[in-house]
Amino acid sequence: MKTNMLFAKRIYALLSIVLLFSLSSYAQKMVFHNTGVAPAAEAKVRIKHTKNKNYSINLKVVHLAPASNLNPPKKTYVAWMITESNGTKNIGQFRSKSGLISKALKGSIKTVTPFKPTGFFITAEDDGAIAEPGDHVILKTN
Repeated sequence: MKTNMLFAKRIYALLSIVLLFSLSSYAQKMVFHNTGVAPAAEAKVRIKHTKNKNYSINLKVVHLAPASNLNPPKKTYVAWMITESNGTKNIGQFRSKSGLISKALKGSIKTVTPFKPTGFFITAEDDGAIAEPGDHVILKTN
């Protein structure tokens, strides 16, 4: 009887650990919606809560035409993260002229942040190192 109780406690402990690890590595996915500014563009983002209590972000775009082809022409695309309590943050850029967007018209941004993301959007800009987004929104999550 004691052996069965000890075995059951060990199984319970093992299952608890497995559940804890599976929840801590849970990745949330968000799908982007196209605004019509660059009709072929598509993007998706994967957010993973890390063991260090940060958020790992992996954003991928495809079919993103060179920003210079837009009307009006722009120089770069900037990815923005909307956070739960810290506003909107510039998380990186996709530059088409310098080759960061390949000939296949795709690119990605990987970053880590301590801020909890609630949404994302991509804008066309003249400068990638800006603090506030412009009006040319290409893609956005809900």
